[in-house]
Amino acid sequence: MMWNTIKLAFFRFAAGGKVPAQWFEPNLPLQQDRAAKTGQLQLEVVSHCWNYSHFLVYQLSSLVLFPPHKLDVTMTVFYSPEDVHTAQLLAFFKTQQVPGVTWNWQPIPKQSLFRRSIGRNRAALATTADWVWFTDCDLMFRENCLDSLAASLQGRQDALLFPQEERTTDLLAENNPMLQTGNKEPKVLDIDTTAFMSRTITKATGPLQIAHGDVCRKVGYCQAIGLYQQPVNSFAKCHEDRAFRWLLRTQGKPINIPGVYRIRHVAKGRYGENKAHSKLRKILRVWQSRWRDKAK
Repeated sequence: MMWNTIKLAFFRFAAGGKVPAQWFEPNLPLQQDRAAKTGQLQLEVVSHCWNYSHFLVYQLSSLVLFPPHKLDVTMTVFYSPEDVHTAQLLAFFKTQQVPGVTWNWQPIPKQSLFRRSIGRNRAALATTADWVWFTDCDLMFRENCLDSLAASLQGRQDALLFPQEERTTDLLAENNPMLQTGNKEPKVLDIDTTAFMSRTITKATGPLQIAHGDVCRKVGYCQAIGLYQQPVNSFAKCHEDRAFRWLLRTQGKPINIPGVYRIRHVAKGRYGENKAHSKLRKILRVWQSRWRDKAK
């Protein structure tokens, strides 16, 4: 345990650029060796869900309500069958026939789900897509999002891209009507977008990482860092997206695509039953959010 703590601290330090990434990932394909695909592209969206079915319902619904026309999407969701509500939701959406969308549910043990990079790495290595969008289940692809993305991806060879703008809510409490509605029986749900505000993005953060397929197949998702591929008994704090940018030698390139919406929320159901611990996390989360918003 102590050794893992030391390694975690080292890789957090290294991901700040203090250590050459090629020491750990020498196999990153050169830009000229990456395919510059055009035409009807293939996109794989990789998400994950643990106790967040009331967010995931909006993500999956956005693909039903605003299906892509200019690219084909494989929607991959990693989940644990122990999360009954998520399993029921996925079973419902499996019955939804959406042109241009293929559902791909990936059940894994919860200990593997608790380390987000495990599922992402499996998907990255196995993907046949031209591009892979690594995201979280609280993000939605609304009107013209994916078709605009298709236009932006034509002929590109970048290792990593990200939307330069997203629209988000304030931090919502669990009793917010939007979240309460998502807790009801599975169905396709739209959302009131008047509560969302525009935010400028400056780097490819965890839910906004769009990686080149050739890069994914070659280096996976933090495959070179064994610590980030080890199952854990409780949900690990997600430092891997920063390490992923470091290993790819880029913060990502911004692209202008509309329709990227994300629900921000106070409660973190993934962290377990410890009430005191959960309360402290909520306080810190609210403080961090307000500080970041003020800084922007």
